[in-house]
Amino acid sequence: MTLYPLLLNPALHVKVWGGRQLETMIGKTLPTDEPYGESWEMHDTAVVANGPLQGRTLGDILAEYGHDLIGPDNDPAEGLPLLAKILDAADWLSVQLHPNDEQARALEGQPRGKTEAWYVLGARPGARLVIGIQPGTTREQMAQAIRDNALENLLVYAEVRAGDVLFVSSGTIHALGEGVLVYEIQQSSDTTYRLYDWGRLGLDGKPRALHIDKGTQVANMESLPTIVHTGDNPAKIVEIVESLYFKTTLYQLNAANGTQIELDTEGRRFVILTCIDGEAQVNAEVTMKSGQTVLIPASLGKYTLSGTARVLSSLQP
Repeated sequence: MTLYPLLLNPALHVKVWGGRQLETMIGKTLPTDEPYGESWEMHDTAVVANGPLQGRTLGDILAEYGHDLIGPDNDPAEGLPLLAKILDAADWLSVQLHPNDEQARALEGQPRGKTEAWYVLGARPGARLVIGIQPGTTREQMAQAIRDNALENLLVYAEVRAGDVLFVSSGTIHALGEGVLVYEIQQSSDTTYRLYDWGRLGLDGKPRALHIDKGTQVANMESLPTIVHTGDNPAKIVEIVESLYFKTTLYQLNAANGTQIELDTEGRRFVILTCIDGEAQVNAEVTMKSGQTVLIPASLGKYTLSGTARVLSSLQP
């Protein structure tokens, strides 16, 4: 069977810091009254919602179709190389960081580390992120502040609004703040070193584990990332972020820009399309509404995106 555009049902995750904005702001149906923090839009656990492969997970499909799904430059045995999420932070996430590829192999025996980027979909007035540690802080000072339950005094904060972009390279100390809804694109890894959890208890009523030794070992203590604002750009094609691991672009289809764009996987790269506003069609056969994601298999080649919508596209460079 020839692969086709795959409409996905995401995997929803309850989090102690989560809320209800995945439903109220982005249009997802949440199955219980619990606090949902993450919607894993494109991952091995996402389930296909259309066509002959309906009901199967992407992990299962990858095992069968391999390079046709993810392209000739990836190893199907290592799983999908990218993970796309939508995150709702009703409360502060833990202060955390991630190893790079070399560190992940050495410390965890994992094939890849984790570099990610956030595109802010919505933020209440005054909402903030943690973007690093105060320059000049030593690793020993940071570790002691964690043990003293006082790390917040050494952190660097930045206010954000819709349309802001933060590139979070491996080693960056970071956290999402209250009232922020983001689209996240990342290397497909869940290796996280939690440095600080604001003295909070987990959903099980116990403190969540901290990873002070490994976290201080891989932390970037020298530099801070820059927040880039893209929300005022009305162009049809807005470049959001590009790194060694992923490239994300915003397509804004409307009467002024035109309601159609021709795209191409070139037979070598899969594409993650997430609608964040309006309604879009892929090849006039698959429709995605706000909050829905379609995976374009690498083998598809040329395809058409149309409609009146704002759609985020993520792929490997």
